[in-house]
Amino acid sequence: MSRFRMYPTPRQERQMLLHCAHARYVWNLAVEQHSHWRPGRRAAPGFAGQCRQLTEARRESEWLGSGNADVQQQALKDFATAKNARFTCGFGEPAWRRKYRHEGFRVIGTDRVPELTEDGLPKLNAKTGRQVLGRSVVVHRLNRRWARVKVPGCGWVRFRLTRTALPAAKTFRVTLRNGRWHIAFAVVPGPVEAPGTGEVIGVDRGVTITAALSDGRKLNCPQLTVKERAQVRKHQQRAARAPKASERKAAAYAKVARLRAREADRRKDWCEKASTMLARTYRLVRFEKLNIKNMT
Repeated sequence: MSRFRMYPTPRQERQMLLHCAHARYVWNLAVEQHSHWRPGRRAAPGFAGQCRQLTEARRESEWLGSGNADVQQQALKDFATAKNARFTCGFGEPAWRRKYRHEGFRVIGTDRVPELTEDGLPKLNAKTGRQVLGRSVVVHRLNRRWARVKVPGCGWVRFRLTRTALPAAKTFRVTLRNGRWHIAFAVVPGPVEAPGTGEVIGVDRGVTITAALSDGRKLNCPQLTVKERAQVRKHQQRAARAPKASERKAAAYAKVARLRAREADRRKDWCEKASTMLARTYRLVRFEKLNIKNMT
């Protein structure tokens, strides 16, 4: 997945929030529909049956019909994938999606491009003999740092380009977390060649020291600075003194949330870089089976 930060306009943000509401509503309807199944009852409809029901519901509901049909169908597609993963991968039943917590939607590309086989030849339909056209996301580069993607119902939305090449994907997912919009393109990364050294490393995970390597090195996950921790305490004290359900309390907690989100981003970035370094340096990496949650 190629993930980038999005910067929509206020009008585009309102439309994307509507997409999130429609996708969450359709997902929860599918969860409720499948929750009524019991042994001996008729099975709940699959993806094709739910799409037909969605078409009828869009005619009857003005609010649901005002949304984008592709976004709502992709929510049903995600539900069908999650339902199948329960039997193939051992995951549990698809759960409910909540407001302010599961804000996001998936979009399939609107551009049509000819598909090719592994040999580079045109892929033809077995029945008609015509060229098979696949989906592709419409992405344009604006300059070295910025690009834009076409989101249904929102138009062209800008995002920060943090990689050299433009992502070529069939679908993408838009998510909202901690007041920030992100877009993730479904791109299969290229294989990373394993090092030919044959070295083996052991990793001892801990709380005070994040990871201690068997060769004597110690890796520590970054945290908030002393100044940032003082800001967190200051905003928490202001929120505690503010009246209940007031704008001052909400504003203080929002500032704390932004600092916590910054800390989470630093830790995630460190985990990705540390794991990539270990995978590219050593042939075999062994971890201690330790439950960090019980220790903290």
